[in-house]
Amino acid sequence: MLVLTTFHVPLFMLRLGQSNLYRSDDYGKTFEDVTYLINHTFIQTEFGIAISPDHSGKVILTGDVSDLGGFKLFRSHDFGLTFEPTDLPFEPLIQMLFNPADCDVLLTLSITVQALSIRFSMRVTNSTQENNICEIPSNLHGQLIYFFVKNLLKNDKGMLELRRSSDYGRSFKTVASRVYSFVLGGRFVFASIMTGSGTERMIHVSVDGGEQWNMAQLPTVNHEQFYSILSASQELVFMHVDDPGDSGVGTVYVSDDRGTVFSKSLERHLYTATGSDTDFTVVSSLRGVYMTSILTQDGAVETVITFNQGARWQLLKGPESSRCDSETSANRPHRCRLHIHATYSTSLKLNVPMLPLSQANAVGLIIAHGSIGESESVLSPDVYISDDGGYSWFFALKGPHHYAILDSGGLIVAVEHTNSPVNQIKYSVDEGQCWFSYNFTSDPFHFSGLDSEPGSRSMNVSLWGYRSDYSRWVVITVDFKKILSEDCAEEDFEEWLSHSEPSGGSDGCVLGFKETFLRLRKGAACFKGKDYETETEIAPCPCTPSDYHCDFGYFRQENSSECVEQDELKGRPLEFCLNGTTEQLQTSGYRKIPGDRCMGGFQPDRKETDLKRKCISNALQPNALVSAFTVLLSSAVIGVWLVKKYVCGGRFLVHRYSVMRDNVEANKIEGVDDVDTNYMETAKAQYNEDSDQVYMT
Repeated sequence: MLVLTTFHVPLFMLRLGQSNLYRSDDYGKTFEDVTYLINHTFIQTEFGIAISPDHSGKVILTGDVSDLGGFKLFRSHDFGLTFEPTDLPFEPLIQMLFNPADCDVLLTLSITVQALSIRFSMRVTNSTQENNICEIPSNLHGQLIYFFVKNLLKNDKGMLELRRSSDYGRSFKTVASRVYSFVLGGRFVFASIMTGSGTERMIHVSVDGGEQWNMAQLPTVNHEQFYSILSASQELVFMHVDDPGDSGVGTVYVSDDRGTVFSKSLERHLYTATGSDTDFTVVSSLRGVYMTSILTQDGAVETVITFNQGARWQLLKGPESSRCDSETSANRPHRCRLHIHATYSTSLKLNVPMLPLSQANAVGLIIAHGSIGESESVLSPDVYISDDGGYSWFFALKGPHHYAILDSGGLIVAVEHTNSPVNQIKYSVDEGQCWFSYNFTSDPFHFSGLDSEPGSRSMNVSLWGYRSDYSRWVVITVDFKKILSEDCAEEDFEEWLSHSEPSGGSDGCVLGFKETFLRLRKGAACFKGKDYETETEIAPCPCTPSDYHCDFGYFRQENSSECVEQDELKGRPLEFCLNGTTEQLQTSGYRKIPGDRCMGGFQPDRKETDLKRKCISNALQPNALVSAFTVLLSSAVIGVWLVKKYVCGGRFLVHRYSVMRDNVEANKIEGVDDVDTNYMETAKAQYNEDSDQVYMT
């Protein structure tokens, strides 16, 4: 572990600051002050520590020695054992960013030299000399760097040029004009382009780095609306399109494998604020599973889940043992549904210290805060766990907690979220069904958070906090291998067929195949170890309607597997632009989910015909540039999409949770101010005209 502490205060024209670097090689059990390795150089808080995505031993620190006339870059190849300093011939504005395609290359911004490409092991090797770069929203893809170019003589939004460099800034090519915003990830590049007239814009997509663009089959939006990419993979994209007006909801569309043809997936999707205030969550512990929140017609927030990449959504089931099993639930069904608290809840300042948690190597396991509709549980939600990827849930812990997954799901730990000092950690070895307590210190401290080694394979967890006198931070590491000292044997595992509901309602066929895992039996008190790999058996399945998204122009109604025509597209020819020519779609309403492996079975008719008619958006034709412009440099992580908008803006709506307001008004519940009752109704929203958003999970 490397820990950087920083402190600085402004003093007239000066800034007094101090930082210390600490290193631990025993999971945080002991730390050594190694500030001397960087010559006691001050590291600004906003610079922090940067770690290479290809090797955690490659670490960089950007040191501020401006009182001596400059900045230094400190590089380590050995997990912080040694650092090599390099003088920087510029003043960086942000921390250095690694290029994930070539982690020996760093990128940053500077006041004097605007776009810099730096070799990890050398000094500056090349740079661009453009002026007035003001931010770097993270769009670097191999050697490709994308720039916004804005004509300073025009204030019209949506008049940006999108330029691309394929040689780290030595030369540039304009790939699109009239750009409102853009984002990229994997093989997709998306640009929000102004249409020929008015304030409307539409999404264009490229799969070849911007050489050729296709118009995505999505509704256009006006200046009061926005697009938002919720999730993306190499196969498909989830796109939120904001509804007109100030409803605070929108529609989720799912793309084909070209990112061009989109299908309506989910209506009334809750997305009300700037940045990332949506509950859209990718469940990484089971393929094809996503959760999010919708807003019902009566203003209640409910959690829905899909198990087949958005082809069909359903309401989340509440635990069978919950107290919603009552006669009154027949009239108020949302009292019985489990609502999962995610980003939207945290934006309301509810008592939710952690978002839903899942890990790829902890098969089927999801841990989350939730409530069953009563207002008391909304104000202080409990911890619920699913061990089958979201099909069923059970109550795990009373009240809010911090939690972590260890030993590939063989161990779960949790600490109560409280303002009082704590000295107890809870742990479970059966995926949350039974819990034990361990006093980790005789001197309680104010708990701030917990962390473990990335990958959830470790048996160690570090707890962070401070003593009552606020004199210093404290790190306490608990090694659970002292408790679970026995290696897991073959008899400790059992076969589990994923996507098979306990009620027998599913045969495990999802996305075209069955997947059987060998996973730890409940109550097996052993540890898997860091080298544990999940064993899987795969069997193909015949195709059924659940293996298909509804095609362009079709959608599934609630609780139905049938795809029906959208009213607004009935009787209209289904045409779209692909690679510069118009394609006509003849479909019975079904399009196979990208990545689905089913064979035989249900095979609906679908045909795309090239009409031999050229088509291209004139919005993409580059306009002549003038000498006065501003460049916005973007650099992005492959496969990891970062939140970005060109200008932050959006709406701040707050909706009630199920029956929460009714209980509050009737019972005068204490603490309801925590959810800001002034915004219980969907009052007139505030928005920013530049509001295309990206929220990647």
